[in-house]
Amino acid sequence: MLCGVEIDHSQGLAGHSDADVGAHALMDALLGAAGLGDIGDAFPDTDPAFAGISSIELLRRVIGRLAESGWMVANADVTLVCERPRLSSYRSAMRDVLASALGVANDAVSVKATTTEGMGFEGRGEGIAALAVCLLTR
Repeated sequence: MLCGVEIDHSQGLAGHSDADVGAHALMDALLGAAGLGDIGDAFPDTDPAFAGISSIELLRRVIGRLAESGWMVANADVTLVCERPRLSSYRSAMRDVLASALGVANDAVSVKATTTEGMGFEGRGEGIAALAVCLLTR
């Protein structure tokens, strides 16, 4: 899973939830921007309730916490860093899923992918990194 979309690939990501690094990076950006900690605080990997859970479900819960604190998402941007799989054909669906979970229009969400030109753990195909930024309003 990447940004809520199942990716057809021979390898997968391992993690306590569904290991969706794109959604996790976005949750950390949202929680951090609101001063509400991070996903480890909100959904600890020591809690069996979160084992295998959809990261998009967790993202919806983050949006609920933001709303309780008076925050709304204005926009969000996620960058996925990997050599493979190629993600261009999935980006539109990722954007749709994230926008729906965030409760914003599709044009308020961007999903991009880049490579490291073979450098680092991403370049060796050992994992995927994700970066996210967001703008919140009250």
